[in-house]
Amino acid sequence: MRRRLLLLLAVVLLAGAAAPAAEARSPFACAPGGPATSLPFCRRSLPLRARARDFVSRLTRAEKVRLLVNNAAGVPRLGVAGYEWWSEALHGVSDTGPGVRFGGAFPGATAFPQVIGAAASFNATLWELVGRAVSDEARAMYNGGQAGLTFWSPNVNIFRDPRWGRGQETPGEDPAVAARYAAAYVRALQQPYAAAGARPHGHGNRLKLAACCKHFTAYDLDNWGGTDRFHFNAVVSPQDLEDTFNVPFRACVVDGRAASVMCSYNQVNGVPTCADERWLKGTVRRRWGLDGYIVSDCDSVDVFYRDQHWTRTTEDAVAATLRAGLDLDCGPFLAQYTESAVAKGKVSDADIDAALTNTVTVQMRLGMFDGDPAGQPFGRLGPADVCTAAHRELALEAARQSVVLLKNERGKHRDVLPLNPGRHRTVAVVGPHAEATVAMIGNYAGKPCGYTTPLQGVARYAAQTVHQAGCTDVACQGSQQPIAAAVDAARRADATIVVAGLDQKVEAEMLDRTSLLLPGRQAELISAVAKASKGPVILVLLSGGPIDIAFAQNDRRIAGILWAGYPGQAGGQAIADVIFGQHNPGGKLPVTWYPQDYLQKVPMTNMAMRADPARGYPGRTYRFYTGPTIHPFGHGLSYTKFTHALAHAPAQLTVQLSGGHHAAAAASLSGGHHAAAAASLSGGATLLNATRPGPGHAVRVEHARCDGLTVPVHVDVKNVGDRDGAHTVLVYHAAPQSAAGAAGAPVRQLVAFEKVHVPAGGVARVEMGIDVCNGLSFADRDGVRRIPVGEHNLMIGELTHTVTLGVEQLGV
Repeated sequence: MRRRLLLLLAVVLLAGAAAPAAEARSPFACAPGGPATSLPFCRRSLPLRARARDFVSRLTRAEKVRLLVNNAAGVPRLGVAGYEWWSEALHGVSDTGPGVRFGGAFPGATAFPQVIGAAASFNATLWELVGRAVSDEARAMYNGGQAGLTFWSPNVNIFRDPRWGRGQETPGEDPAVAARYAAAYVRALQQPYAAAGARPHGHGNRLKLAACCKHFTAYDLDNWGGTDRFHFNAVVSPQDLEDTFNVPFRACVVDGRAASVMCSYNQVNGVPTCADERWLKGTVRRRWGLDGYIVSDCDSVDVFYRDQHWTRTTEDAVAATLRAGLDLDCGPFLAQYTESAVAKGKVSDADIDAALTNTVTVQMRLGMFDGDPAGQPFGRLGPADVCTAAHRELALEAARQSVVLLKNERGKHRDVLPLNPGRHRTVAVVGPHAEATVAMIGNYAGKPCGYTTPLQGVARYAAQTVHQAGCTDVACQGSQQPIAAAVDAARRADATIVVAGLDQKVEAEMLDRTSLLLPGRQAELISAVAKASKGPVILVLLSGGPIDIAFAQNDRRIAGILWAGYPGQAGGQAIADVIFGQHNPGGKLPVTWYPQDYLQKVPMTNMAMRADPARGYPGRTYRFYTGPTIHPFGHGLSYTKFTHALAHAPAQLTVQLSGGHHAAAAASLSGGHHAAAAASLSGGATLLNATRPGPGHAVRVEHARCDGLTVPVHVDVKNVGDRDGAHTVLVYHAAPQSAAGAAGAPVRQLVAFEKVHVPAGGVARVEMGIDVCNGLSFADRDGVRRIPVGEHNLMIGELTHTVTLGVEQLGV
């Protein structure tokens, strides 16, 4: 802050069995024999929210305000301990926040691939398995007194601009991918369950951990061109908010049932997000139904008061944020100024009580008011459940699946990759990341269980490795760089692997990039090695954001290029497994890789997603940008080949109108025939073919019967190569031309994806259902979602299938 598919799921849990015993955590509240055991807030038989209200009602105002901040004070007279709300678990338990402390029985935790790499797997099963492993380790550390239970992860902001230093933390540029990742990871972290003796009612309300989706909303600039996140006003259209920036947050709350949402530093359309009642109370809590708490990014309240000058006094800032719907301040501001705000009549005790009831209810859902943690579900997790053999293997498998094969040149008889250890016995491993450790885990990481560097990974295959860095660091600046030594190593080797890219000194929180090129003299190193090498040259890139590598893509002496993201603790082994064919790569790029000159056309401060050709603005992401790329979104090669055959999909589908909305739906039909459409929608109900109403018509989603309204799409995937492999089926949608033009619907948009493992020569059927109201709708300029009537195209690899959508009509 301010600061394939898995095949190895049955690995025996061995690692950590000999770890030192952790000190058992004492009860947070309601300890047997404590001062409050007989009070209502300690009675497990009562509803949680009633218990929370009872607890809050017993507090003095001074006690209450100290509970409004992340380092909440204890209430000794009621037997309640202090609590640190800020813990992190972006891609493994992290000590970035003060809630986690490594050492003693917990020297480290499993470091999985950074999120941008995990997204490249396009494997929702993998995302959930990683989340479950992280959840186990986090709960174990809580039981040992070295972590909290509230983890401010995941980051689900859209990776809108390729320069963003924190794009590495996100699932990429596509709202559908980010939404599915968000829901999967949140469910896995939280693992909701029903309390013992509770009546079944849809979903469990108790939580293993409490996740937090951040940073709401339109936050994707840290420090660029003299503008930083503390002073940035993101001017965003209702259309872009609805169909891009807010999509993953809605999925977090509605589908993942996240226990928390974090508001961001920036303003959106002139209002600080942490003081925007319309968004926090109106959308997040009421419209989406958040069952949990809203927290500020750290010091955000102080930022909108002191840096943005949003309010005249500190008390006004307290009032603005509490009345907007903030429940918890990461920072001291509310603890310092809330009592004064009450005294001056800016806020009431009821405002404070409402916020505390939300936070305390989450603590109760976590079992923190149920006495001894050891006697609760998950109470037996401990040091033996951290850095287990299963989690290490999962980290390796996740890293393998995150690798994207960008290029594989054809040799005399076959593609150059994978390399053959029998033919490529001496391998030179060069580049600034050849011995990468910390660089492989990206930001918001903890202390890994251990590392396997790229050099170590290659050494497990090659009879002999020759290592020369070629650059003293990633910056690779100055005339004294040891490029010549790397060139000499390449001359003597049967193959050369160059491991290059970026690190946290180039892209990070509060550090946006100004260039998409490789830093310093890295490109010079790569080209010199390629020119000198007597064998094939393989370029491996570590980075979060995209890189303009046109020089390498166009150099036939560079036979293969891999992008590995920041692959986590096992990254070196995963990279080597792909290069030498132990793993067949199946990753796909979760972001567009733009050429360097794209940056000259798009100021980072311009939030518009849609292209504006009249002003020379090219648009952003594959959904709206149609210009040249280094590599497009979704690009990724394999060592085998796959074909698609459409097994089933309807040619026509009718959208039925919800009760009481027939006339309203007529009025909402956009296009040039309002009167005719309205007249034709009166009388008895019949079904109308979609081509009849005329071009440009679209039904408001709120007027459609959306439950169960899906387009079933069944695809047969055939592996026509000679290697087993995993393949991601990507289904794109293009709206009718009338919607894509004047109405601003995306050029194309991912609406479904599934990963499937197919043996060589085999066929696998993938069955998907496309939600019409979500996937086939678009947001109009007012941010209203509409379903266009007419011919919708679904693109699946080499296939295009047309589905004609009609609308239920009256009086024909």
